[in-house]
Amino acid sequence: MPIQSTRLAICPGSFDPLTLGHVAIISRALSLFDRVVIAVSVNIRKQPLFTLDERAAMIRASFPGETRIEVEQLTGLLAEWGRTRGAVAIVKGLRAASDFEYELQMAQMNRHLNPELDTLFLPTEAGNSFVSSSLVKEVAALGGDVQALVPPHVHAVLMVRLAERAASALRAMPEVAESGA
Repeated sequence: MPIQSTRLAICPGSFDPLTLGHVAIISRALSLFDRVVIAVSVNIRKQPLFTLDERAAMIRASFPGETRIEVEQLTGLLAEWGRTRGAVAIVKGLRAASDFEYELQMAQMNRHLNPELDTLFLPTEAGNSFVSSSLVKEVAALGGDVQALVPPHVHAVLMVRLAERAASALRAMPEVAESGA
């Protein structure tokens, strides 16, 4: 009888915060691979709203009881990180054609660094094509309704964090602090 190997895929991203678009891509990856590691990373070009641990907790809460998902913090190069875990693929969601150019360069570099690691691009569903974590944060911070774009528990945490940030910003304003408002 042939030995069955476990096909492991990595879904990398900053997930700050996790959106329903992310959830859909991860769910589709689960239908294609035996196990999926969600690699929560730091994007040095962005200022995160949530810590790595907070983002990992939100992801875990979005897939309760799913034993084929692991959530880990990504450190170092994705290609090498994937090699150490025995991953066969990186799964990336594409929202629009504009995502492809950047993601293709990343896929080619990862393949150069680790020829055993393929990248699979999954187009998002049309309803998620405009959703990004950055846009969700911006709209929510300006009072827009983003409930339909993130899991309920993520929405609750997002609203609390934005309220904390707003209160902190108000306290930091000299005229507000002096007036006792």
